[in-house]
Amino acid sequence: MNSLLSRALELQHAAHELMYLGMDGEPIYSDTFCRLNKELLVKSDSLFSSQSSNIEEEANLCLALLMGYNATIYDYGDKGRKKQAVLDRIYNILEKLPASLLKVRLLTYTYGEVYEESMLQEVHNIMDNWNKSALTTEQTEAMEELKNIEENPYPFEVI
Repeated sequence: MNSLLSRALELQHAAHELMYLGMDGEPIYSDTFCRLNKELLVKSDSLFSSQSSNIEEEANLCLALLMGYNATIYDYGDKGRKKQAVLDRIYNILEKLPASLLKVRLLTYTYGEVYEESMLQEVHNIMDNWNKSALTTEQTEAMEELKNIEENPYPFEVI
């Protein structure tokens, strides 16, 4: 099956793999690193013009694109413009998206780009309603991702 959703989830998985490459203690080989970066950019670019009328599928697609473009080191000169276009799409769907793990992940990655406090507050509000004694693996990972972004903000300049 090569549906839009399955391709978006595949891109999310590949981006996550690249972002955490070497964190398991295994060595990182330059040829593998370069190959994964190239594959990720190609996958991201191939999905960039895709859109969905289904709100959750569109959210997964936007999350995948944002993760993909953030994870890769390559840029053909248009990555910043593409990331901004994805962020614009995200702003259009966030209010329509119900409080869920997907919304938490989308807000987390978007917050990592724009550092809007209202997004951070919304993420924490959703997480505060989770049953802390019965967290899923995905919820725990989402909490760790948010913690990492909060503790290690990407350096940016205010002009």
